[in-house]
Amino acid sequence: MSKKRGLSVEEKRTRMMELFYEKKDFFQLKELEKLCQKEKGITSMSVKDILTSLVDDAMVDTDKIGTSVYFWAFPSKASQNRKHKLDSLTKSLEESQRKRVATKAFIEKATLGREDSKDRTELLSELAKQQHDKSALNAEVERYKECDPEVLERMKKETVVAMEAANRWTDNIFSTKSWIKRKFAFEDSVIDKQFGIPDDFDYVE
Repeated sequence: MSKKRGLSVEEKRTRMMELFYEKKDFFQLKELEKLCQKEKGITSMSVKDILTSLVDDAMVDTDKIGTSVYFWAFPSKASQNRKHKLDSLTKSLEESQRKRVATKAFIEKATLGREDSKDRTELLSELAKQQHDKSALNAEVERYKECDPEVLERMKKETVVAMEAANRWTDNIFSTKSWIKRKFAFEDSVIDKQFGIPDDFDYVE
């Protein structure tokens, strides 16, 4: 003979709610433990956990009166809860349908004129070709930019400025060499070697 299967948590919850609806009364935990085991086959040790889960889900009400805690649940509240839940689901469904319609309309508007066709394919191909040609021309312009009169003039001015700056430094170096020669009586070759000055060092022309 097979062993009798115990009740699942959901079955215990359902049976406890049946007890509340049938009795339509207020109970303390001790009373529920006895009634649930006697009338619904729910072990007294599991009553508290099942009751707590029902309270957490707002299916059973509870309140403390004096030093005692009471629990109750009436069919009328269950009916109201079901109605509220149905209303909430109905609103959610309506909102989802509204968004679906709006999204569909947006997609249709966005794709208007973009339907696949031979003309559209050819236009897109031509656009891609022109974009490629433009990039190639830009690269060509950059390559021959040095031949641009404006660029050449700018480079000429920059060269003059660079030459003037280099010659100013050359002046400073010659002045420094002269001071060292007067101060320490060194020869030019000794100074050039000491400071790494090349033999052909001179002004830029």
